[in-house]
Amino acid sequence: MTAQNPAATRTSYVRWGLIFWLFVLSAVAYLDRVNLSIAGAKLTEEFNVSNIELGLVFSAFLLGYALFQTPAGWLADRFGPRRVLTGGVIWWGIFSALTAAISHNVSNAVMVLIGIRFLLGAGEAIMYPASNQFVARWIPTEERGIANGVIFAGVGIGAGITPPLISAIMLQYGWRSSFLLSALIGLAVGAVWFVAARDTPESHRLVSPSELDTIRRGIPKAGGAANSGRLPWFVILTSPTVWMLSLAYFCFGYVAWVFFSWFYLYLARVRGLDLKSSSLYATLPFLAMALCSPLGGAVSDALVKHFGPRLGRSSVAIFGFALTAVFIIFGSAAQDTRIASFVLAGGAGSLYLSQSAFWAVSADLGGKSAGGLSGFMNMANQFGGMITVSLTPFLAAQFGWNAGFRVAAAVAVVGAVAWIFVDPRATLSPAPLAGFSEQKEPA
Repeated sequence: MTAQNPAATRTSYVRWGLIFWLFVLSAVAYLDRVNLSIAGAKLTEEFNVSNIELGLVFSAFLLGYALFQTPAGWLADRFGPRRVLTGGVIWWGIFSALTAAISHNVSNAVMVLIGIRFLLGAGEAIMYPASNQFVARWIPTEERGIANGVIFAGVGIGAGITPPLISAIMLQYGWRSSFLLSALIGLAVGAVWFVAARDTPESHRLVSPSELDTIRRGIPKAGGAANSGRLPWFVILTSPTVWMLSLAYFCFGYVAWVFFSWFYLYLARVRGLDLKSSSLYATLPFLAMALCSPLGGAVSDALVKHFGPRLGRSSVAIFGFALTAVFIIFGSAAQDTRIASFVLAGGAGSLYLSQSAFWAVSADLGGKSAGGLSGFMNMANQFGGMITVSLTPFLAAQFGWNAGFRVAAAVAVVGAVAWIFVDPRATLSPAPLAGFSEQKEPA
């Protein structure tokens, strides 16, 4: 009798190591996009840039990020997440370094900054469509909630760690060094990704036969997206489920960017916290996001295993949006500043309970076209963010900050309603005559 080789029979967990590295890349991406917010005061002094002009620079990043979501997803579908993400990280590093290289005597510094930040946003657009293409190829459907939850926890960690890190570097070495550091960190993390990752589990030599079998058995088999080639755009853009998912993610982006863009200023100027207290309490929403993103994914996966994707994905998203609206209404009305900070942070965390459901459903729907489909969905998210960046301070100026928060709560309710019409069981597949069909898998 021949003894089995233990190395040949052990189960590997390569997919989770790579999911962790996508979490790291997610945090680094946020480092690259937030550093300008921290360095903004120094830039306005050196280049004589007004706050309105600085706002245009911020908007340029969001515009580039939004417009290139769908092309970025197409690239990930076409060339695979390994090479595309590596190229994206190199792109981020180049434009972060170019920011540091702007001459003190440059003419029309605002236009230079707008151009650089627009192109940085275009490059960063690859992050989440490419990670979703990886999830579609590597992660069994019943694990996609927690996988995406871990990836998007990087947003909260990046947002929480970046301000003190960049501030310390700026105080010690100047604002330019913070951009160079961001570029170097990104390039190092990207190099590890290129060495460690592969586009498919079959091509990774460290994936054991048992892990490969687990992955293959967990990839959805029903519908054209899973088995055939990439879906035509006509199929994606005529799917009611895709549009409802995108509408819900538009609402998600609107609410999330209230915290990303205005929460610190709200605490400082409206609630009257000093600089130290504002910095401390402003991190609460992002810590809540980091905790609730994987939590929501884990709960969603558990419900999927017991009750199917309809209840497992949609119910968690609806609950998260509804709870967000409640927290925002009560938090903005609270008289005590610290209670208000914690309750509003609870709203941010509740919102991120739904985060993984978006990406798990878009990966299931898209299959080999998961990058493009999720890129389209994420474009709607960014347009929601672009609106709230301008509309929230306008509402605050005209009607008070509570009005801005109430509108955000109402948008969260719209997001919850949109999820009622999202059917995670739908499969997108081309039809020979009609052009497309949206069918439902058995419950």
